[in-house]
Amino acid sequence: MAESKACRSKMMSKIRATGGKAETQLAKALWHEGVRYFKNYKKLPGSPDIAITKYKVLVFVDGEFWHGYDWENVKKQRIHTNRDYWIPKLERNMERDQEVNQTLKDMGYTVIRFWEKHEVFKDMDDCVNQVLEAIEQNKKQMEKEKQK
Repeated sequence: MAESKACRSKMMSKIRATGGKAETQLAKALWHEGVRYFKNYKKLPGSPDIAITKYKVLVFVDGEFWHGYDWENVKKQRIHTNRDYWIPKLERNMERDQEVNQTLKDMGYTVIRFWEKHEVFKDMDDCVNQVLEAIEQNKKQMEKEKQK
């Protein structure tokens, strides 16, 4: 059902860039596991949603619409109005995500990206475990380098 411009504008104004429900729930779950982090860490490219700087692990929680979940299969069905604006905008978001990932990896960080609805909300435990595994792996690597 197509909504009016006023209705759509009101809905879009409610979308936050930071502090979304999935991001907050994941952060709290990590905190309960003893993980200490910075939220929306602006000192690094892309302002990671969760930055575990001690172990060089960065987490992004990406919204499916804004970051192009299953883009090639559903972009035509998902975007009905103003396609000349939205398609290039969302494709640029996806390019930027890849650029940020590469920059952070080049800086020595482990970058983990989760889809908000398809991963964080569906299987929080798996997301937490992936982060904990990355921390453990980086911790071991740091200990090896320290011994050299």
